[in-house]
This record gives sequence, C-alpha cells and structure tokens, in this order.
Amino acid sequence: MDLEVFFVDTFTDKLFKGNPAGVVFHSEEIPSEMMQKMAAEHNLSETAFINTNKNNLIKFFAPQLEVDLCGHATMASAYIFFNHLKKEATHIDFQSNRGILRAEKTNDGVSIFLPKDNPRKIDNFQKFNQLINSEIVDVVRGIDDYLLILNSEVDVLNCRPNFSAIAKLDCRGLIISAQGLSVDFVSRVFGPGIGIDEDPVTGSAHALLTTYWSKILSKQHFRAKQLSPRGGYLECHLLDSKVKISGKARLYLKGEVIIS
Repeated sequence: MDLEVFFVDTFTDKLFKGNPAGVVFHSEEIPSEMMQKMAAEHNLSETAFINTNKNNLIKFFAPQLEVDLCGHATMASAYIFFNHLKKEATHIDFQSNRGILRAEKTNDGVSIFLPKDNPRKIDNFQKFNQLINSEIVDVVRGIDDYLLILNSEVDVLNCRPNFSAIAKLDCRGLIISAQGLSVDFVSRVFGPGIGIDEDPVTGSAHALLTTYWSKILSKQHFRAKQLSPRGGYLECHLLDSKVKISGKARLYLKGEVIIS
C-alpha cells in the first residue's frame, strides 16, 4: 500500500512555527494498529487519517494513542483538501468521534467548527498545586482537559510544569491560561499522558478556552495566542453550539509512505 502524506504547520503563516500535523487521505482501509504505528513513526503531536470512501471519516492519532478530537489536525486536513486535492471547494465536513467537524476556506486560511466545551468549576485547588509553580486563580474541567487560570501572561510564560504529576491526571491534558497583553487571552497546553509534554498550538483546547473567557470577558470574539516555543495565533468566535476557530497554515512536506 502506497499512501501520500503531508506535514502541515498550522496556526501560523511561517514554516517551523505553529503546530505541525500529519495528514493522510486514503480510500483503502487502514487498520487502527497501522495508523498508530504510522503516527508514532511521524512523531508529530497528531496525524489525521481521512477515509474518502467513508464520507471523509477522520481519525486522530497521537504518537501513543488515538484521540477523539484534534483541532490543528482538522485544520491541516482541510488545508490540504482545499489547496491540493479539491481547489474549487469552499468547505468540507469530516465525520469524527465527536460528530461532524466542518471546515471552511477563508481568504487567507481555514476556519474549523468544533463542538463547544462547557467548563465545569472545580472548587478544590489543592491537588493542582504540585502541577505548576504559579498561583492558581480558578480551575475548571472540560470534556478532555483541566483548565487552570493564572494571574498574568507572564505567569503563563514562566510556568514550569511537573510533567510526571500532570501525566497522572484523569484527563487528556492540562491547559493554563490568563488574559493577554496584546491579545484577549494566552495559553499553554501540556499532555504528557498522551506523549506530548507541551503541545505547540492546540485547536481543541480553544473550544474550552473560548467558552470560559466568554463568560469572564462578556464577549464572543477573541484573538488568542499559545505561548509555546513554536507559538501560534488563533481567532476564536463563540457560536450557539460550536466554536469557530480560524488560522493560517503552511505546507512543509509532501511525501509517500510505502507499506509492503
């Protein structure tokens, strides 16, 4: 089986910035075990596999396991579809474990629509004290992640997480966030439990972040920045049941995977 593979840097207009994702569109069946091996071989935070014979069924694999939702890999897949597979298309619907994920072509990038993640307040902060070396202002839980609110952008930037402790949490990962200096809010995302100590830019985390900050700031449209070493920018818009997340992307690699 020969498969075309793309590596795309997302939420950036510069190579080697943002979050890289692998993208494989395929029409033949690929066993889940093979998808996992390929994702581990790629060693990116996520690789997306899209089955064109199953109404664009999309599967997301981190190096160690399959996840239900990945925003930046959805954006990468849509970017490849719009720019390399069907240039006349203006939208695509992916079938995922979290329902239909719509993506739309914009003038300078891609918008994706993710299910809104409603935060549930956590009153006891004590067990989170060992996780980061910063004062915690608020803690909420989303579908996949915990979200810790810190005092300032500087605190988010200077945070030194305890990865071994975070890996033991009963969740996919840990988000830290604060109001931004030049954007509405900033964040960092840690997922050592799924093999990603720090994710460069996490689209799915912004389904929770946007809902949280909408309640705090009383607005629906946000400019956001993820403060990882690679960094990335996102435009987030809270809708009724979805969060619209927009950004740019760049193709880094196009190649062929040969499985014999």
